[in-house]
Amino acid sequence: MTLTAALALAVFVVTYVVIAAEWVHRTMAALCGAAAMVIIGAVDAHAVFFSEDTGIDWNVIFLLFGMMVIVGVLRRTGVFEYLAIRSAQVAGGQPFRTMVTLVVITAVGSALLDNVTTVLLIAPVTLLLCERLALNPVPFLIAEAMASNIGGTATLIGDPPNIIIASRADLSFNSFLVHLAPIVVVLMVVFIGLCWLFWGRRLTSDPERADAVLALEARETIRDPRLLRIMLVLLLGVLVGFVTHTATGLDPSMVALLGAGAAVLLSRTSHQEYLEDVEWGTLLFFAGLFIMVGALVNQGIITDLAGYLSERVDGQWLTAALGLTAASAVLSGIIDNIPYVATMAPVVYDLVGPAPTAPPDQQSLWWGLALGADLGGNATAIGASANVVIIGIAARNGHPITFWTFTKYGIVVTVVTMAVALPYVALRYFTFA
Repeated sequence: MTLTAALALAVFVVTYVVIAAEWVHRTMAALCGAAAMVIIGAVDAHAVFFSEDTGIDWNVIFLLFGMMVIVGVLRRTGVFEYLAIRSAQVAGGQPFRTMVTLVVITAVGSALLDNVTTVLLIAPVTLLLCERLALNPVPFLIAEAMASNIGGTATLIGDPPNIIIASRADLSFNSFLVHLAPIVVVLMVVFIGLCWLFWGRRLTSDPERADAVLALEARETIRDPRLLRIMLVLLLGVLVGFVTHTATGLDPSMVALLGAGAAVLLSRTSHQEYLEDVEWGTLLFFAGLFIMVGALVNQGIITDLAGYLSERVDGQWLTAALGLTAASAVLSGIIDNIPYVATMAPVVYDLVGPAPTAPPDQQSLWWGLALGADLGGNATAIGASANVVIIGIAARNGHPITFWTFTKYGIVVTVVTMAVALPYVALRYFTFA
């Protein structure tokens, strides 16, 4: 290993530790790590901005940006508040039924939008509902964070790790639906059962408060019916674009950008309004992360790691797939699933190549990586971005969720869901391949 490669590895490890320990904001850590990679000569400007193998993955950046703009415009219609109040009314004001309804909405929203955006939208509404029903919002918020990670597993855009995997493995939106959506439905049923065991029998509400919520007129929350109709049609068009992108030749990132442009044009929203919902810190975090991982690729470290693992695998793809799935769950819970997947995706690529050209037994490594990373994100409070967002919102509203309060439930959820996911990988890609 050259001196530059050794320094690059040291920078990467130190940055990882800083991100996991949350000593500074993760965006600052990633950007400082990226700057260090440039200073030591591990990567240059051409590799950062123009190389598909070692540079910033612009498909990921612009896909996220486009969806953030679309959701930012949609937020202004009041539709999310409407859905929350209607959820409580459909549940009859009963606490656990309300939790299940919100959890299902969160899971579906996470699959269609992305889990970070969904929890940003649903958490404030949950706090409002719990206040009106005189309920402790902490169980609801924890359940929604976990449901967002499970639901987001189902689609290419649902969870940031999936976007990274899809870009590296050349996977389509439809591929995620076919391979992961069926198991996600099963996992959500299991998760709702766990919610009942955790909180179901302990949730009680004030009947008078429940009656007050039932008396609310949900339609009054819709602030702009015209814009809502436009945005629902537009969102449907974007989803159709995702599903048909292999036929049209439009990458998901282009579909999202076209949708964002149409949303801004048709809504006549000012640039201050549609840009204020863009999570610039998240986008910069991804950019810094891609630069750091690209530096490792540029220095040959990823190739060396892939060669080492290939020797150990020696054609034992079932063992490799199950081992990678389980290890991904454990490591994602410890260090956050986004930097973990950004690091492992090039390794898996060197092992099996693009997913469409790999046989089922080797392709299983891509799906095992996605399942393990997404579900493992539930294990701890820092395992996934959605968890961090939920905890931050709860703290700002006077309902702090400690690391261990989240984690004592998260570990159980991760173990149980992985107990379902591992047999699925073995059966889907080996027994019935």
